[in-house]
Amino acid sequence: MRLLLGCIADDFTGATDLANNLVRAGMRVVQTIGVPAAPPAAEVDAIVVALKSRTIAPAEAIAQSLAALKWLRDRGAQQIYFKYCSTFDSTPEGNIGPVTEALMDALGTGFTIATPAFPDNHRTVFKGYLFAGDVLLNESGMQKHPLTPMTDANLVRVMQAQTKRKVGLVDYRVVARGADAIRERFEQLRADGVGVAIVDAVSNEDLVRLGPALKDMPLVTAGSGVAIGLPANFGLAPSSTASALPPAPGLQAVVSGSCSLATNRQVKHFIDTSRRPALALDPLRIADQGAEAVAKQALDWARPLLKDGPVLVYSTAESDAVKAVQGRLGVDEAGSLVEHCVAAIARGLVADLGVRQLVVAGGETSGACVQALGIAQMQIGAQIDPGVPWCHAKAAAAGDAGLRIALKSGNFGTDDFFTKAFTAQD
Repeated sequence: MRLLLGCIADDFTGATDLANNLVRAGMRVVQTIGVPAAPPAAEVDAIVVALKSRTIAPAEAIAQSLAALKWLRDRGAQQIYFKYCSTFDSTPEGNIGPVTEALMDALGTGFTIATPAFPDNHRTVFKGYLFAGDVLLNESGMQKHPLTPMTDANLVRVMQAQTKRKVGLVDYRVVARGADAIRERFEQLRADGVGVAIVDAVSNEDLVRLGPALKDMPLVTAGSGVAIGLPANFGLAPSSTASALPPAPGLQAVVSGSCSLATNRQVKHFIDTSRRPALALDPLRIADQGAEAVAKQALDWARPLLKDGPVLVYSTAESDAVKAVQGRLGVDEAGSLVEHCVAAIARGLVADLGVRQLVVAGGETSGACVQALGIAQMQIGAQIDPGVPWCHAKAAAAGDAGLRIALKSGNFGTDDFFTKAFTAQD
C-alpha cells in the first residue's frame, strides 16, 4: 500500500470533515476509529485516524496522538496532518499546542503551520484573527461553548499560550502572492526563531495557493480546509470514483447531542418543515432514570414510526438551558449522561430496529455513537454539505449489511441539513 498522507484528527466528526475534503480532491480515503489493530483492507491514498482527544487531559491527548503517528509512519505515510476544528476549539492548557509540539518533536521538525481556515464553512483567518461568518470567533457564540469557550479570536495569542515555541504569522498579502512568496515567508520566520506559523486564508484560492508551499513539510496542522490543496502535491486530481460507496438500503434516523447554534436551527427546521416525528431527551430525566431506561423508551417510541420515514431523537438545547443542567449535574457529568444515552439509542436503532442510514450530530456524540455501534473503519463518500460526507461502515450492530452514516460537527451544515441528507445520496 502506498500511503501518501497520514492524518490524525482530534474528534470523529472532524476526521470525516478532513476525509471529505481529501476525497473531493481525488484521494481514496479510509477513516479508522482510534488506532487500528490492522491495516485497512482497501487500497487507499490517505488514512485518517480519528481520536476522541479534543477535550481530554493534554497528556492523554499527546499519548494517543503519538500512538497514531507511530501506526501511520509504520505504514509509510509520506506526510502527517494533524487536524483540529475550524473553530480552533481549545483552552490555554491545550490540546492543540501540546499535541502539535509533541508531533513536531517526534518527527524531528522545527517548523510547521497552523490554520483552521475553511472558507466553505465560513471560517476565515485574516491578520491572524479567526472569523466565523462575518464576526470574530469570540462574538460568534463560541465564547459560550460549554467545554472550550473561545474568548479570543487572535490565533497567534491563542497558540502562543499553548506552546513553548515562538508563534508567527503569514498574512493575507503574502498568501495572495502565491507559493513562492509563502515559502520565502516560511524561511524568514524560521530565521527569526518561529516554530509555528499561523497562516491567513480568506478563500479557497488562498488554500490552493498554500498547498504547494507545504509539499515538503513533514507535519501540517490545520482544520480541514488546507486538505483541498494537498492531493495535487502527490499528482492526484478530483475524480468521482474516489467517493463511490456500496449501497445501504434501510430505515432512516437522526440522533443529535449537539447544542450548537447551527444544530439548534437544524432541529427546529426538521420539526417545522418535515412533519416527521421528533423526540426531545431531557438530561435531568436521564440522570433520574438512567441512560439505558430512557434509551429504551426512545426506541419504543421510534419503532412504529420508522417505516414511514426518518425520525429525530435529540438533546439539543439553548445555552441557558444547558447551563441550568450543568449547574445541577456538573459539566462533565451532564455531557457524559447525554452521550451515553444517545449512543445507546443509536445502537438500538441500528441493531434492533433496522436503521441503515443514520445521521449523528455533534462531535462528542459522534464519538460515543461510533464506539457503541462497533465501527472500526469507514469508507468516505460524497459530501452532503461542506465538511460532512456520507460514509459506509461495517458495524457490529449492523451485522453483514453495512451502514451508511454521516457524522456532523455541531457547527456544520445548512438549516435543512437533516432533511436534505437523505436525498443527497448517490
